Amino acid sequence: MSENKTFPKDFLWSSASAAYQIEGAWSEEGKGPSIWDEFSKRPGKTYQATNGDIAVDHYHKYKEDISLMAEQGLKAYRFSISWPRIFPNGSGQINQAGLAFYNKLIDELIMFKIEPIITLYHWDLPLALQEDYGGWESRKIIDDFKNFAETCFKSFGDRVKFWVTINEQNYFTTNGYLTKRHPPGLADEKVFYQVNHHAFLANAIAIESFRKLVPKGKIGPSFAYSPSYPKSGKPEDINAADKAEDFLNHWWCDAYLRGCYPVIPLKELQKNKVAPEILSGDMELLKKAKPDFLGINYYQTLTYTTNHESIEVGDFNTTGIKGTMKSSGRPNWYKTVMNKYLPVTNWDWHIDPLGLRLGLERLTSRYNIPILITENGMGEFDKLNEDKTINDSYRIKYLKDHLKACYKAIENGVELWGYCTWSFTDLYSWLNGYQKRYGFIYVDRDENDPKDCKRYKKDSFYWYKKIIESNGKDLF
Repeated sequence: MSENKTFPKDFLWSSASAAYQIEGAWSEEGKGPSIWDEFSKRPGKTYQATNGDIAVDHYHKYKEDISLMAEQGLKAYRFSISWPRIFPNGSGQINQAGLAFYNKLIDELIMFKIEPIITLYHWDLPLALQEDYGGWESRKIIDDFKNFAETCFKSFGDRVKFWVTINEQNYFTTNGYLTKRHPPGLADEKVFYQVNHHAFLANAIAIESFRKLVPKGKIGPSFAYSPSYPKSGKPEDINAADKAEDFLNHWWCDAYLRGCYPVIPLKELQKNKVAPEILSGDMELLKKAKPDFLGINYYQTLTYTTNHESIEVGDFNTTGIKGTMKSSGRPNWYKTVMNKYLPVTNWDWHIDPLGLRLGLERLTSRYNIPILITENGMGEFDKLNEDKTINDSYRIKYLKDHLKACYKAIENGVELWGYCTWSFTDLYSWLNGYQKRYGFIYVDRDENDPKDCKRYKKDSFYWYKKIIESNGKDLF
């Protein structure tokens, strides 16, 4: 590797967040409740009954956070718009205070020459739509999402070039409609695939509107991608990994990028009478609405073996007690196993930088589309020392190794537009509460006490600053 090599000119050195996980101010200035505002208060649903009512108080501290981003030298910042902050009831009357907040946020970013990247949907569906017609379970959601998206395009599209339609559709639907871990807390495979079909259509119709309203912008969905490995060289294990790649990755990416569903999974779902109902014109819309890029949220690869059991949903590690993650899979097809060749975090997520390169190259060979890494990061127990320093050398190593993998992927032909770390500040980590920390900025709060949410820079903050300044050269 030549020491003179750097990342492409205009590479988006970025970081990311989501509204519910950082903003707080859950009922202030006209904001309506989201499904997470309700779900996180159900007993036993989140770690130590934590929620995002205050989160890390970004709503009131956004100027401080953006100042820190500018100090670090971020070229871009990805954040999401809270749908119920704009439409408290999901549709109808616009909350002008919500629009004003995001306008101020965008203008502040631009003042510091930080490119805004907007995510339209990062899981916080207005509760009113869930109660009215079941949210994503109804085709009504398509028009309401279109209306929300067009409102954002018209309000912010004059200043925002890069847009993400839906964040991790595969993840929020799996946990919301199969495992019961996320709202609305269902376990129904037929509903799961129908919900996904509606989300694909909502994604497509938003892209169609975007072309008219923000003609110079770039838009695409963000997919949680875990490339599949076989447990061994046994043909049965290789078949299991191939089928997992088809069911768990190609199902979404083919719909987004080819406008169709992969044949083998679709036949299996039809045989089991759980395939989505597809109406006239649906597939034509999916084929027509091609994104400009694919956003990738990468944290780990998954390893599979053949499954002769009925196992579907395994226990999920939300405590940080290593070794508590259990296998999950599809009966008679595949199930996950721990990969003995890879280290894991305290939350049992495999650490696999090479897997990121492999995934980027697989996607490029199959779809030949530009890619934006919309999330990559390491959640761990960070400690605030007495001198207010935070030594997170493990995070620096994680990010460094993954960025080197990105560079190699670019050398091999991947068109990679940028890299968003997850996350800029510590935040509310959904089911994991506040103890699982991801940020460059330590936020002084815990599960039981929000304190004053004071910000402290971690060692990784200074490391990433140098990487940005050298456009990646310091990696080598």
